[in-house]
Amino acid sequence: MITRASSTPLAVFLVESLKKSAALLRHGEQLHSLAAKSGLLSSNLFVRNSLLSFYSRAAPPLAHHLFDEIPPPLRDATAHNILLSALARAGRPHRAWCLLAEMPRRDAVSYTTVIAALSHAGRPRRAMAVFRDMLAEAVRPNEVTLAEVLKVSTCDGAAASVGAAHGVAVRCGLDGFVVVATNLVHAYGVVADVRSASSIFELMPDRNTVTWNAMLNCYVKAGMIDMAAVVFREIPEKDGVSWLTMIDGYIRADFLPQALRTYVAMTGMMGIRGNEVMLVGLLKACSRHTAVSEGQQLHTVILKNGFDAHAFVQATLIHFYGSCDFLDEAQMQFKLSDKSHVASWNALMASLLRRNLVHEARQLFDDMPERDTISWSSLISGYIQNGNSNMALQIFCLMRDAGIEPNEITLASVLSAVANSGTLEQARWIHNYIIGRSFQLTDNLIAGLINVYAKCGSVSDAIQLFNHVKDKSFSVSPWNAIISNLAIHGYAIMALELFSQLQHTNIRPNSITYIGVLNACCHAGMVAEGKRHFESMRMEYGIQPEIKHYGCMVDLFCRAGYLEEAEQLIKMMPMKADVVVWGYPGFEKTEH
Repeated sequence: MITRASSTPLAVFLVESLKKSAALLRHGEQLHSLAAKSGLLSSNLFVRNSLLSFYSRAAPPLAHHLFDEIPPPLRDATAHNILLSALARAGRPHRAWCLLAEMPRRDAVSYTTVIAALSHAGRPRRAMAVFRDMLAEAVRPNEVTLAEVLKVSTCDGAAASVGAAHGVAVRCGLDGFVVVATNLVHAYGVVADVRSASSIFELMPDRNTVTWNAMLNCYVKAGMIDMAAVVFREIPEKDGVSWLTMIDGYIRADFLPQALRTYVAMTGMMGIRGNEVMLVGLLKACSRHTAVSEGQQLHTVILKNGFDAHAFVQATLIHFYGSCDFLDEAQMQFKLSDKSHVASWNALMASLLRRNLVHEARQLFDDMPERDTISWSSLISGYIQNGNSNMALQIFCLMRDAGIEPNEITLASVLSAVANSGTLEQARWIHNYIIGRSFQLTDNLIAGLINVYAKCGSVSDAIQLFNHVKDKSFSVSPWNAIISNLAIHGYAIMALELFSQLQHTNIRPNSITYIGVLNACCHAGMVAEGKRHFESMRMEYGIQPEIKHYGCMVDLFCRAGYLEEAEQLIKMMPMKADVVVWGYPGFEKTEH
């Protein structure tokens, strides 16, 4: 807005012309020359800032030069903010942060610009520090500030950070703005606080499509697919994000029919094409369900839209046909693919290994122009599945010599190989290797190490490792490993004692846990104890017995001489008895 003091005809002409000049640098330079000759560049604040704003968009270096020529007493907050925006757009957040510190006066726009610049540069802690400085200086944030801060607050994944930003929004009376409330819904969704997100959403008097999509995404990420479907149906004006999010939710929940129906509705009724990422997700779901016809139709859509030019799409097509046991088609897709991308090679190798064609997979591996961690891990796993653990360990050594860093999947496979055919020396070597390379000891790796030590003949090492980590574990995997191995090696009482300890933690046992528990009862001949645990898995934890659980109980009854009880249990089974159940001593002479 031009005030009366600055509204000379020439000043008005210059300001309006600079607005219309957009990024026409030559035109702007001509106006710059006119402003300088007329004296308005040095005397008129609005002309000077308009020129600075023009250069910040058309030629940022010239904006910096002009700013430096302005005497410090004449640099107002607007001039500083214009340069801050130019630095932010140029991807120079540190320089913007330094300029903010140098400013004699800072307002909400100044702080918001730097917070956003630091956020976009992936420096959330620095951005939050700037926000704290803003509050300490009693500069009142606006709705744009809070929207940016809420984006930053989700970076550490902690609900407390989002809650703190929420508190500021409430104290400043900004939580009623749609942009702030929408970002609150999104932020709480990111940190998995569905209840808070839902509460804010329900209290909002006005919602736009972005708000609805934020709530929809929150339910999808939380795995609450039924609630997501309710929100999706109620969205008054669905956009492409709405449809893609709902399809993604169904894919995550492994609801293939619903995902495909939603996709058909999106493309047919709404005319929204979708993208290659969504089609890859659908194709992967078809792979899991061996949905050949549906996957082939998606393949046609991919070809029609030219998405097959993408390497990750090519790899997914190879994987789809391999998963559906169409090896010839998988090999054909490989021939058509871009051989410079390792993903296609990995997909074909996985297809070969699925058929137990280890020799062919090894040949393909040797022909690969480059190999990544997935390539090596797949071959190692393939040899293990084919009963050749020694070769798997040799491949791991070659991988290490090639300087390829293993991941958790690789190490889990190697642990399995050592457990199958290794020695105690190898068990300690792989344990030291994992520790020495500073790999994170996840619950799955700990379970693998426990299993390795037990299988290699050192139950004491397995117990020692478990005792060291049991209070740090987040899942039931380490507990399952130690209970199962103690049961197998004749330490039934200790296994049952550990199960009792598990029941007093926040970790829930699962069906695998109960196989170990029932095995322990079986080896110890504890019929009453076994019956009690068999009932408790259903009554206390809602775990439905599977064929292996029934097999353990039949074994327990037979070993104790309770053949009638065993046969009665078999008749009550909801599934057909297999050789695992009928093959216990004592049933040889019974009528099957």
